[in-house]
Amino acid sequence: MTTARDNLGKAETVTIAAIEAHVPTLVEARVLVESFQAMVRKKLIANLDPWIATASVSLIASFASGITRDKAAVRAALTEPWSNGQTEGQITKLKPVKRQMYGRATIDLLQARLLGAN
Repeated sequence: MTTARDNLGKAETVTIAAIEAHVPTLVEARVLVESFQAMVRKKLIANLDPWIATASVSLIASFASGITRDKAAVRAALTEPWSNGQTEGQITKLKPVKRQMYGRATIDLLQARLLGAN
């Protein structure tokens, strides 16, 4: 659903075309996913409410429901210039190291493992 269709091989393209021919709701879901990605990348806040309305009655209704529940955060992501992606990336990097060292994870040892990994 999120793979760039320009990078698919011939066999993959034929397979996807056959699936989409028999499952039109999947095509609608793919279009909605693509439009959500474009909305986020281009920060098109005006498209959010119409997108939620359309997505709420599709295969991705549960995702649209989650967006509705956290609408303030989604609006902030579309309107604010900053991101916490770097912070989240560092936390994601730290968690597996900490889990590997269960019971031995002192701050000095964690620091040595993380700095040594770079």
